[in-house]
Amino acid sequence: MSIIEQLIHTIVLGLVEGITEFLPISSMAHMKVVPMLLGWGDPGLAVGAVIQLGSISAVIFYFRKDLAEVIRSVIKSWKDREWRNPVSKLGIAIVVGTIPVVIVGLIIKKFVPGFDHSSLRSLRSIGIVSIIMAVLLALAERIASHKRTLKDIQMKDGILVGCAQALAIIPGVSRSGSTLTASLFDNWKRDDAARFSFLLGIPAITLGGLAELKDAFSESSAYGAMPLLCGVVTAFISSLIVIHFLIQFLRQNTTFIFVIYRLAFGTFLLLAGSAIEHGN
Repeated sequence: MSIIEQLIHTIVLGLVEGITEFLPISSMAHMKVVPMLLGWGDPGLAVGAVIQLGSISAVIFYFRKDLAEVIRSVIKSWKDREWRNPVSKLGIAIVVGTIPVVIVGLIIKKFVPGFDHSSLRSLRSIGIVSIIMAVLLALAERIASHKRTLKDIQMKDGILVGCAQALAIIPGVSRSGSTLTASLFDNWKRDDAARFSFLLGIPAITLGGLAELKDAFSESSAYGAMPLLCGVVTAFISSLIVIHFLIQFLRQNTTFIFVIYRLAFGTFLLLAGSAIEHGN
């Protein structure tokens, strides 16, 4: 593969990652499906995880003031041994919410070495999971009171949403989708649920991307360092746009547009998944 082809591939992958990482539609699924539709084959978890570093850099940059305030507040609360500050509680919720995905990730890394090629990553399986998650998101949207904000956050919220985040290791679940769904079931306002989803994803996505760096460069001779860097930059820019869009969108709208998309996407994969995989 020429350097131009590598650049085209990784720029497209960066766009797909940046657009889908923070929308509740599963970036992992689209990072597999789109390249296969284009005849490129499955790029694998490692390459996808490295390109995700662009998305996580975007969310850190976008919420840099919020993160600085959280860190300062947690340090002050630690010194004062007083944790009633809502910002400190948010910091604790992010920490405890990261624990489930770290545990699940380590277990899979240690005891399921073939997970990257398991049947869970088949397009039909992704289609089924996408439909299930669409139904759960629709249900959460219908029954949620949409009253709670980040000022109301407690440690138990971090645990609940963190466990939902851990489910996103299953292809098709969507980290953003599962955390948003759990937050809505927990009666959060939509835009606050999205903000916590973004903040909670920072440690998880960063650790996942760093853990896969070595594998990305060793397992895939198709993509060198420069093309992967271009993919990361593309993901960074597109992620910034999507983060801003989603927060503004959810202040005025429901999540049903994403429910409809996930139902359509899942149905498409159920009908055409085998043909797509066999064609590659």
